[in-house]
Amino acid sequence: MSGGVYVSTEGLVKLETQARDLSFVQKARSHQQLAGRMNSTMRGRGLTFEELRNYLPGDDIRSIDWRVTARTTRPVVRVYSEEKERPALIVVDQRINMFFGSRRAMKSVTAAEAAMLCAWRILGSGDRVGGFVLGDTDTEELKPHRSRNAVIAFADRIATKNNELRANAGASRETSQLDAVLETVATLAHHDHLILLISDLDGHTPRTRDLLLRLSSRNDVICLLVYDPFLLALPSSGHIVVSGGGPQAELALKTASTRSSIDAFARSRGRELLAWQNELGLPMLPISAAEETAPQLRRLLEQSAWRQRRR
Repeated sequence: MSGGVYVSTEGLVKLETQARDLSFVQKARSHQQLAGRMNSTMRGRGLTFEELRNYLPGDDIRSIDWRVTARTTRPVVRVYSEEKERPALIVVDQRINMFFGSRRAMKSVTAAEAAMLCAWRILGSGDRVGGFVLGDTDTEELKPHRSRNAVIAFADRIATKNNELRANAGASRETSQLDAVLETVATLAHHDHLILLISDLDGHTPRTRDLLLRLSSRNDVICLLVYDPFLLALPSSGHIVVSGGGPQAELALKTASTRSSIDAFARSRGRELLAWQNELGLPMLPISAAEETAPQLRRLLEQSAWRQRRR
């Protein structure tokens, strides 16, 4: 990494060793963790023992565990899950809105690190992984492959987009890029994919929500919401420059009304996005650019897995 401002292909490749103990969670309907060739929700005489549960009308009597039945004096069946490949698509945001950071790293750097940690973990589990690198005017695509060279190529494309970011960039932005890439993902991931969206979701629209709902109905979707804590704890002096990628405005933080307005906007937007977790039934995991990425990602995924098991 270059002082937390830019990433390099070499630096992203080195994250492989930090990704080995990450695990992803599947939808609550399966009560399983996503790992390797993912366990499907099909129940039958498969490869992996899942659980013991009470016999229900219609269950195959061959699945009854007679020892447990004798001990509990009620019919109990053994449930198995079948191994099933689960290709993964990682969408990583490298637009100008991500080129901000108050401590440790830019949001764009944190997103790049998170994307590569996920890519290495998925490859290590034996699944195909590909993705999209979202830029201001175009998007780089890498089709899912089960190879180390493909993941390195993904790292290289992320690093290329990342290093194109400039604070004084005056190029116009394509505001529909986020929805456009999700539209493309939806055409590819008809069912049984793992989809990771790593972004601050700047520029999201009602269409964004609809697309995520569509994707999550037949796939496992995880959103990593990259943020910088600066806007949640504004200083009482100085100035902040805001921009939509073109004209800029300078706001005086010493004015209480200015701080209050910015704080209200940031918190309202955060609540709106996190509310999608309940509305859409998919994890929306906040990850801070001010902290090391790997420990956060590990902790967030473990917490999400615990919540899924509690359902």
